[in-house]
Amino acid sequence: MSRFTTLPDLALRTLGGSVVAASDESFAEKECLIRPGRPGFQAETFGSKGQVYDGWETRRRREPGHDWAIVRLGIPGVIRGVMIDTAWFKGNYPPHASVEAASVEGYPSPAELQAAEWVEIVPRADLKGDVEQSFDVADDARYTHVRLNIYPDGGVARLRVHGEPRPDLSVYEGLGLDLAALQNGALVTSCSNDFYSAPNNCLAPGLARHQAEGWETARRRDGGNDWLVIRLAGRGLIRLAEIDTTNLLFNAPAAVSLTGFDGDGEDARQVELLPRTRLQPDTPHRFKLTPAGPVTHVRVDIYPDGGLARVRLHGHLT
Repeated sequence: MSRFTTLPDLALRTLGGSVVAASDESFAEKECLIRPGRPGFQAETFGSKGQVYDGWETRRRREPGHDWAIVRLGIPGVIRGVMIDTAWFKGNYPPHASVEAASVEGYPSPAELQAAEWVEIVPRADLKGDVEQSFDVADDARYTHVRLNIYPDGGVARLRVHGEPRPDLSVYEGLGLDLAALQNGALVTSCSNDFYSAPNNCLAPGLARHQAEGWETARRRDGGNDWLVIRLAGRGLIRLAEIDTTNLLFNAPAAVSLTGFDGDGEDARQVELLPRTRLQPDTPHRFKLTPAGPVTHVRVDIYPDGGLARVRLHGHLT
């Protein structure tokens, strides 16, 4: 698995992504491209347009050209890698694909996006059927949209655009915000264990529908405890912490503590934000904090192991 897949999928529908336009979607709708989860399939399930696919599928082209789909990223950011998944498309996948990216602020229309300046981040490459294919991206620019080009036509189940969030936080000037939210630019930079599910899940928007949509570790047998480190959306003062164990009935941690760091080096100033505090299963907890100065990172320690559905750290940017 490519290293970039540990980063969040900036195009994911649950993070606010949208497929705003496509050249064609005769057989299967474009919105499937950014659905969460693995694509499903049931053989010999036919609708009025043919076999039903959990993906985007275009008609057979009888004229020159190629098909494309434009995706607005749910979180603008620096793209580190792209995954093109042709799951279940075996005789109707596109033989080639490329990916372009653009940075267009505001709320552009599909026509304005097509006229934008696009940069190729994944050159035209061969594709195979019914397989995930990953492509590293070496580009440090911040982008808001991507365009998937398929040559000449066919079906793609999922498009994953992994990267580092870089949202525009100027709209929050003078206001409070969740400094630990993915959509605001926060990111888990390290954790002790991610055996069952990814730690960045607990920074996702909304409520976790089940325990797999949070962060869950393996069972510890060494007497230690698990932890993760969050790089905040920006340097700020944290005034309220939300630690949510919803859906974790028999695998919630017994306790949690929060430690703030101003900086990420050995000389970073360290402050206690929340001492070791008991948690209950399947419960959203809210702890009012007294800021001890601005911090850039927060370490969340859980005792001894288990899972968290969400972590929210509300405060103000400094």
